[in-house]
Amino acid sequence: MKFQKKLLILALMGLPVGSAFADGIVSSAESDAKAVGSTIDNGAKDVVKDVDNFLDDGSNGPFTGAYVGLKTGINDSKMQVGNTTAPGGTAGNYQQNYGADVGAEAGYAWKLGSTVLGLDATYNYNGTGRYGSLANSSSGIPTYGSHDYALGLKFGIPVSDTLMPYAKLGYGRLTGTGAANGFAANGINGGLGLEYLFAPHWSVAGEWNNMSASNNNNTLNNNTYTVGVNYYFSAAKPHHVAAAPAPAPVAAPVAAEPAPAPAPVDRWRMITEEKPVHLDGANFKTNSAVLNKTSDEKLTQVVDFSKQYPEADVQVSGYTDSTGSKAYNLKLSQRRADAVKAYLVKHGVAADRVHTKGYGMENPVASNKTVEGRAQNRHVEVNYVVREEKKVRVMQ
Repeated sequence: MKFQKKLLILALMGLPVGSAFADGIVSSAESDAKAVGSTIDNGAKDVVKDVDNFLDDGSNGPFTGAYVGLKTGINDSKMQVGNTTAPGGTAGNYQQNYGADVGAEAGYAWKLGSTVLGLDATYNYNGTGRYGSLANSSSGIPTYGSHDYALGLKFGIPVSDTLMPYAKLGYGRLTGTGAANGFAANGINGGLGLEYLFAPHWSVAGEWNNMSASNNNNTLNNNTYTVGVNYYFSAAKPHHVAAAPAPAPVAAPVAAEPAPAPAPVDRWRMITEEKPVHLDGANFKTNSAVLNKTSDEKLTQVVDFSKQYPEADVQVSGYTDSTGSKAYNLKLSQRRADAVKAYLVKHGVAADRVHTKGYGMENPVASNKTVEGRAQNRHVEVNYVVREEKKVRVMQ
């Protein structure tokens, strides 16, 4: 995570530094130094905050985080001998092979708004099978197969929490086996697929992939059609709110022998009183779990309150408006509650004191029929139970 954060900060810092340099050319020398220094400092703070928000939320969602997978299917290989212009070419030079395909892949994907972008590495072994020639199907063309390795980008657009069409584009290496032994070349790799998340960590995907490479006037073109299973390591796990401890039982008074009633005397004793406290935590933009800048003031009150009552547990409840599906809003509200917890922990509140739960679109505080009402419903509530000792007078 630290390495990713450094790369993103260096890339995004180019904009404020370039702006500051341009402003300095127009200003005087003394104004230059102040303007550039101020702009760089402010720009750096904004970039660091944006990167923190991106990394906190980037791998939180379906089809994101690190993953590995296995796949199998069929391969359609076309070997063009002596002509690099087309996979078909002159009849007699075109050799086609159908065989089994097995492969593996691994990668890492980030959530970017409503899309998913990942870095994907793949390997395929393409075996031999039925083969022939356009000129003479019984010409006895020797069998061949291939290996291909590729590294590229995976771009997906989830249409729900469980279904995502995607495209791949990258660059790789294709090597021949059997009669094509000795053929090796680099080429473009690309494909299309559809992925279905059937469990929190597991998905199944159907994919078409193409890779073509040329070497010494020979061209090898591979089309693979596969079905595979992927495992995501960082799938979200359900959060549980810890139950409040049950109050200690109070022992019943033991009956005593009757005695003469003493004269009334003023006495004092201490009793424990539970006092619930409710605070609004933060509000969010539509379809987002990133804290608004205006939330800092509210959350500062929560941090101060936590320091004043270090024995109190903090219950953080996340909510959404009525936009979107019930299942998606339930996950989004949990991410909002987790975002508030991350803020509190970052500012000194012990993590084991903060318990989170998302309630989706339950318990709206305003009407979801208006823009203003939906904005109020996209919020997080913070609740405490404070136990205070109170001195009371008793008569005996």
